[in-house]
Parts: sequence; C-alpha cells; structure tokens
Amino acid sequence: MGISFLFGTMKKHVFGLLTKGFVSTALARVQKVVPPTRSLTVSIMGKANCKKTQKLSPTLYGDHMTAALSTNPDKVLTICVEGNIASGKTTFLEHFKKYSDVQVYEEPVKKWRNVEGHNVLAKMYEDPERWSLTLQTYVQLTMVDRHIQVPEQPIKLMERSIFSAKYCFVENLYKSGKMTAMEYVILTEWFDWIRKHHDLSIDLIVYLQTKPETVYERIMKRCRKEEITIPMDYLYALHELHEDWLVAKTKFQTDCPILVIDANQQTEEMIKIYQEKSQEILFHQPESIQLESAVGT
Repeated sequence: MGISFLFGTMKKHVFGLLTKGFVSTALARVQKVVPPTRSLTVSIMGKANCKKTQKLSPTLYGDHMTAALSTNPDKVLTICVEGNIASGKTTFLEHFKKYSDVQVYEEPVKKWRNVEGHNVLAKMYEDPERWSLTLQTYVQLTMVDRHIQVPEQPIKLMERSIFSAKYCFVENLYKSGKMTAMEYVILTEWFDWIRKHHDLSIDLIVYLQTKPETVYERIMKRCRKEEITIPMDYLYALHELHEDWLVAKTKFQTDCPILVIDANQQTEEMIKIYQEKSQEILFHQPESIQLESAVGT
C-alpha cells in the first residue's frame, strides 16, 4: 500500500478538520517524514547511523570512554527525556546543550501552536472531544520528523518521543472518553505503520519522575496560556500512564534502558544531579538502570 494512498486516507478522515492551508502544509511535510527511498547503515543494535568525524570531549567522557566510542565513529546515540507536563525537561535539555557532542531536539510545541495561524494545542485543551485527533495526528507527524532527522553531533537528545505521544497522551485521551474508538484505531494504525517502515530506535530513556502535585504547582507558577485550564486529574492520569510504561511496564514495552530520576527537587538541585549523572546519561551501560523512585508503590 503506497504512502500517497495512506496519507490520502488520513487527509480525508482527519485533516479535513482544519483549513485548506493546513492540509497543504501537512502534505508538504509528510514528503519529508516518509521519503520514497532512504539509504541507511544499520548497526547490530538496529540503530540508523551516519558518518561522524567529531572528536568526543575528553572532559565529558574521559579517555577510556572516548576510546570506546572511537571504535565505532558512525554510531549515533539517541537519548529521549520523558516525563509529565512541567517535570523539568527544559532544565534537563538546557544543561546538556552546553556539551559540544550533544545535539538537542526540543519538542515541536511551536509548530503545534501555529498551524497556518491555528493554535491546535490550545484548541485541544479548550475542546478535547473536537480537537484531540487533529492535534495528536500532527504531534505524530512532527515527532516522527524529529526521530528520522540525522544529527550533526554523535549524541542526539530528544525531548519526548513518538512513543510517549502514543502510550501516554493518546492513551489518556481515549481512556478518558475524549477520543472515540474510531479515532483511536486510526491513530494506532498510522503509528504502527510508521514503526514498521522507519527506524525509531532509542538507546536510552531518561524518565523525570515527578509527583502530580509537584508538576501542578510548577504549571501554576509558569502560567502558560494553554496550560492554565489543566485539571489535577489530567496530571494524575498522565503520571499513571508514564509509570505503567516506564516503571511497571504493564501494557507497553520498551527495549532500551530506562534511567529513572527523582525530579521533584528545585531547579538548582536538579542541575547538580544532572551534572553528577552526565557520564551515566551520555555514556550509559547496556543494562537497564533504576535510580531511587520518586513515587512510592
């Protein structure tokens, strides 16, 4: 089945919800997300590689770590930072931006706020029954675009992933009745098709584990326009879905290691933790890592 037919179906059922201008933009973007051909070199770990010649910073890795990565100069490490709304992902990314070997890919929130002049993120919070499918379709599109981009640096650090979009946010909309079963099936089939045809592998997930009360307090302090109406039960639901996915692993599985960090501390303390854990995060061990859990069972 061709991509033109599949996206034509998505256009018919989903993108008709927005203006003609948005549809044109989305169709243009999908040509980049799902190119007709894509030549990749895949390592035994199944990760897409690109040629790299940069020297890794000895101050970050140490001589033995630099030597280890130099044996496979084509390897790109992909790390995703996950967590609830206001869990501290921005502080995490800002800390690691200072390393020359790291290229940061922020969550494409600006795109969601301006789709041919439409703030689809705000519309979803205002009327989720009407706009949840529209937003999550565009989230899926823009996130897979992040996944397949080839970084210029040997370490790719992403804010969230297509997996948290599906396993946490889409699941929550469906479970809460804000998304119909038909809409959920459409998104799931599109998600499965993307996974089948593209390498979305991740080398490490860093889960910033926070209590719902903590993130609610942070949301109230930063007072972002789209977030001021978020209720506490929404944050509890997202927290439980993150826990199910990344800690209990009761419904969805992940093949990569997971590093769980208690992110309930103040910003200054979190920066110290990130500094202490820099080598552990950027040059992690192959087995799964668990730090002290922020929320008791």
